[in-house]
Amino acid sequence: MSGFSKDWLALREPADRAARDPDLVAALAAHLAARSEPRLVDIGCGTGSTWRALKDLLPPTTRWLLVDHDPALLAEAARQVEGDARVRLLQHDLNDLDGLPLDDVDVVTASALFDLVSEPLVVQLADRLAATRTGLYAALNYDGDMRWQPADPLDAVMVELFNAHQRTDKGLGAALGPDATACLERHLGARGFRVLTGPSPWRMAKGQIHLQGELIEGMRQPLTEMAAGRVSGQDIGRWIDRRLADIALSGSSALVGHTDLLALPA
Repeated sequence: MSGFSKDWLALREPADRAARDPDLVAALAAHLAARSEPRLVDIGCGTGSTWRALKDLLPPTTRWLLVDHDPALLAEAARQVEGDARVRLLQHDLNDLDGLPLDDVDVVTASALFDLVSEPLVVQLADRLAATRTGLYAALNYDGDMRWQPADPLDAVMVELFNAHQRTDKGLGAALGPDATACLERHLGARGFRVLTGPSPWRMAKGQIHLQGELIEGMRQPLTEMAAGRVSGQDIGRWIDRRLADIALSGSSALVGHTDLLALPA
């Protein structure tokens, strides 16, 4: 699976936390409150952002297993959770879902993950969750919506190209990209889960220069890879330069759409 730097994960974490749908977090907490010692497995944990976002909102007896394939991110997660006996870590490749330890697990959690995975992996995970009667809390799934103010004539085509790139293989098969939440909802619903969804967009105000700038710079390579026959490299460069100029002047605001999902066994 394509990796992310811990610097980017740290930069986006406040926006992620602010964006989470509070009603779904409350529903997750209520579900776990019926257990004396709830057990969660957080897949694609990165440096532990899901744990940090939820640890004070869920029952204090909750136990976590943080799972990631990247040893550098797991090392940072270990540093962050040091001293908390309720948290363990596991290096594991999500291509091996059968090896994921789900016995006696109440809920699998993930953040900003499922837009990077394939539909066959979702099907396999849904089957495992149904077999073990394990819930799923999947937050911050990109939904394909990106908007800026002020608008630019090339915004629509750039978002279209970026969304096409989001559907390419990120190491877990042809990625779902903006279709992730609908795919999860379809397959989990078909297996009898009660599925709730809620919007969790990033809303970046004027003055949030660093995150906006890194987002735009991070689009450069995906846009270039998908540009053939649509726009020129010069068009991409000019669009990025205009966007960065607006951001530098603190005159740009942005919205990046995400959707949260909570699926619980019937």
